[in-house]
Order: sequence, then structure tokens, then C-alpha cells
Amino acid sequence: MRSFLSPASLLDAGPHQFPRQIERLLWHLGSTSVANIDGPGDEGGDILACLRGEDWVIQCKWKRRGAVGAEAIDEVARARDSYRAHRAVVVTNTRFSPDAQRRAANLARLGPPILLWTGGDLLTSFDRIPTRFGHVIPRPYQAEALGSLSDDLDNTGRALLVLATGLGKTVVGGEVIRAHLERHPSDQVLVVAHSRDLVAQLERALWRHLPKKVATRLLTGETRPDDLSGLTCATVASALPAVRFGYRPSLVMIDEVHHLGASGQYDELLLTLERSRQFGVTATPWRGDAHDITEQLGPPSFNFGIEEGMRRGYLAQVDYKLFVDDIDWDTVKQASAHSYGLAELNARLFLPQRDEAIRDQLGTVWASTAKPRAIVFCRTVEHAERLADVLRRTPLWSDALALHAGLPKRERQKRLLAFRSGEVPILTAVDILNEGVDVPDVNILCFARVTHSRRIFVQQLGRGLRLREGKDRVVVLDFVSDLRRIAAALNLKRSLEGDGEIETLAHIMPSSIDFSDQRVATLMDEWIKDAASLETAYDEYRLQFPAIPNS
Repeated sequence: MRSFLSPASLLDAGPHQFPRQIERLLWHLGSTSVANIDGPGDEGGDILACLRGEDWVIQCKWKRRGAVGAEAIDEVARARDSYRAHRAVVVTNTRFSPDAQRRAANLARLGPPILLWTGGDLLTSFDRIPTRFGHVIPRPYQAEALGSLSDDLDNTGRALLVLATGLGKTVVGGEVIRAHLERHPSDQVLVVAHSRDLVAQLERALWRHLPKKVATRLLTGETRPDDLSGLTCATVASALPAVRFGYRPSLVMIDEVHHLGASGQYDELLLTLERSRQFGVTATPWRGDAHDITEQLGPPSFNFGIEEGMRRGYLAQVDYKLFVDDIDWDTVKQASAHSYGLAELNARLFLPQRDEAIRDQLGTVWASTAKPRAIVFCRTVEHAERLADVLRRTPLWSDALALHAGLPKRERQKRLLAFRSGEVPILTAVDILNEGVDVPDVNILCFARVTHSRRIFVQQLGRGLRLREGKDRVVVLDFVSDLRRIAAALNLKRSLEGDGEIETLAHIMPSSIDFSDQRVATLMDEWIKDAASLETAYDEYRLQFPAIPNS
């Protein structure tokens, strides 16, 4: 099996995958942070890393043949100045021309030397780096999940993991893959997801679970490697043609498996690979079309939800407030006389919320939160941009930015990096942050005039549930405009208040889920008796409410 730094792997990588192999090397060398900044406007740098307490900038130059010239030295010198890095490196899979070496020597007389790493240097470094970087110690529930998935894969060849956002479903998936490759080191493994960004993130997340001898690569519309040994992370649209042409991985992991439908590309992929072991992972197994994913993968091998995660202290506690000051009480009085459809009642019941009111409530919470970092989920791209503009008029949030699919990929990456670093304190976002994005520092979530399915609600709530040092809770402001959202919150509240012996890891106050208007709280408790049923109802769902006595 090729290692990820073997000459053949480096040659097969191409210009898109080569920087990722250098990213992986930097983690093995002991970097504490690595960021890929490759793209337009990168100022001549492809990777930023913190190594041995110093900031490094790396320029990656993949070539099919020949030597790297002097212009690469000038590029990385500019990048070092732009990013104020301590160290600068140009790395290639081939070699450097005499002009490049002379240019690096001349610049070394004026400042810190620019390091030149060749393909031969990379191969030598491979022998020196540790077999793995980091050490994965599964939490007790993760170890239990791993055992359950392994048993089902051994018994039926199929397994399904349902694990709430923030509880480490990729960690469990990575450990399943690690255990499989320890037993079958020459096997091919496929990890598949629905988007290129998610696939790229998965490859990075899985590196720490794999020994250095296992090569990884991306298979997407941008990258089409010839060698699919080791582990391949692919979009379903790119994996399917490879499978049609005979690619037969022994183990298949489907991330965000709720995208699996009764027909289509995923279904064809799994049917063609029916002899392969297959397992899926998701935080949200519910689909809008009511398709049951257990038809392909069997019942959940392990299920651990948000409620249990919070009750056991593995997720941040939630201070959740539903703002329902926009209730039209005239409609409430009339509701019992009609059998409204859900969509019709939502349209009649909720009056429009003003962005300024959302801003004011957010400001109140911001002032009482230590080191506040917020995401505001919006309904549309236009609303995200408009609300970001409203927030920027407040000096406190002059750096607020919108994040959505309408922005170029490079701009989205820059904004997300700025948010992670703290340079931007608040983002207004559309669905782009629902899946596959780890932002553990978020301690304020705001749902601004949003109507959502249960799946999207849980995904977005999960953005704030990850624990970190100094953070044990998240404040949620929900400007409700859908009875399903109220049902979801009530269902969560009732689950958290349920009786039963709970494993307590720390003394944590119970999560609070409250209405801003207690009249509405009383009303909704009376109206929504079966929150679990209403939470997943369709727009056409007919509602008949008890009469409300005159006050």
C-alpha cells in the first residue's frame, strides 16, 4: 500500500490534493493548527500553520515533471510579509531549479531563510514522523457505539449510528475504519457524502484515526485520482462512476446518511456495493419525504440524542427562550372554530417580526454573556444580508458578516476563518452552517424568522452544543414563526424534564426552555399535547384546537 508521501502518491495527487498531503504532514510534525488558504487572494501562501510556537506559511508547488523556479520563492516571501509569519517554506514533489536556490540564498542574507522542501525531503521525513498524530480516546458512549456498530457489521454487514451533533459521530466512524484496516490493512475504504466541502472536511477529520502508511485522497469533480487504494473520500456523484467501472471498496461509510433516499444515486451506489460492509452516520435521521433509511441499513445500532447528551453533561446546557410576542391573539380566539392546515395556521397566527427587534434582544443577551460569539440563522440569502447590515449599524457588531451559498467559495472560507479566529464576532447565515461545520466557540444562537423541519432545527441547534474550556452553556433566542418549531422545543423540554436515573458527569444546572410570554406558554401546553407528532407534521396537517375561554 502506498504511503501518503510516497513518490507515486505525490505524483498522483495533482495540484489540488498535494497541499492536503502537506497539511497532513504538518499535523504529524506536531502543528497545533493548520489552515488551507489556497485560492484567489491567498497572497502567495497555500497553508498557514502553527509549529513549535511559530507561525509558518507554506507555498505548495506540485509538478508532473521538471523543477520549481525562482518565482515561487518571491511568492512565499510576499506571503510571509503579508501574514507576518516567522517561517516560510516552498514545498514541491519534484525539485528546485538553480535559479530558485540562488534566489532563496540571496533573500537569506536579508532576513530569515526560506526553506525549500523537495520530494526527496518529504520521503525522508516520512520515516521520522510518528505513526499517528494525536491519540483518540473514545468517550464511554462512543466506545459503546463502536462496539454496537462493529457487532452489526460482523453479523449483517450493515450498521447505522444516530448521534447528536457535538457528540462525535465522525470520531466513532473513524474508529470503525481504523479497526477495519487493522484487521484488513490492504482493503479499500470509501467515505461518501453529498457535498465537496463536507467530503474535504471528512478527509481531514479522519487523518488522526489512520496510521501514516494509509494514503487518503479526495474524489470529487475537481480531483479524479487514478489510485483508490487506502481511504477515498468522495461525493456520491463522483463515487458512483468509479463504482460503475469496477471500484469495489470493502467498507463504505455514508456521512449525513439522512440524505439517503429510496431511489437515486445513493441507492444505486449501495445496491452496486451490496457485498461491501456499509454503515451510515447522522445526527438527524428524519427526512422530509418520510423515507425510512433503516430499509437500507437496518435499525440504529446505537442512538444517543441531544436530550441524553445534555442530561449526561456531554453537550452544552441550553438557555432557550422562544419569542412569541408576535402572536395574533384574534387568530387564537378563532382557531377552535376552524380545522386549519398547519401552513395556513402559521400564516395567520404569527405576525412579522422586525429585524430591529431581533437586534435589540440579541444585544441584551450579548451584554450578559462572557466572550460572546453568535450565529443568527436566517430564512433567505436576502434576509441574511439585510440583517447583517442592520447589525453592522451597531458599533458592537461593526464586523458582522453574512455567510451563504451565494458567496464565492474563497470568500465563504475567509469569512468562516475570520469567525473562528474571533475577528468577526457574529455571522448571519442561511443553511450553509447546518452540516459538517465545527464552530465550538459559539455560545449564542439566534433563529430569526425561520420555519424549519425537525432535522434542520436539530442541526442548527447543534452548532452551539459543543463544549469547550470555559463554555458550558449556549443561549438560544428563537423568534418563532412555525408551530412545528414550538413543538420541537416543547418536546425537548419534556424530554429533559423526564424522570429516570441519569448518569451525571458534572453538576450542571438543567437546561431551561421558556416562552417570552407566559400566556403563550400556557396556551401551547394546552394546544400541543403530542409535540412529537406535530414536530414532523406536513404543511397540510389539519389542526383542531380546544376553545380558549375569554379572559
